Amino acid sequence: MEENPDVYASLFGQLPGPCRVRLLISALLVALVILVLMEYVFPWASQFSPRAESTIGLVQ
Repeated sequence: MEENPDVYASLFGQLPGPCRVRLLISALLVALVILVLMEYVFPWASQFSPRAESTIGLVQ
């Protein structure tokens, strides 16, 4: 079986700059991915969810 290189280590190695700059760029990229998911992907995917009603604040 062939050895697979660590994906995250190879991505981190491709980033420019010293380690502190790489960490900052990595944190910004993670924040960007989360922002895109929350703003665009999840609202788009929610239209396909069978649970459209909210139950938060429902008084019984």
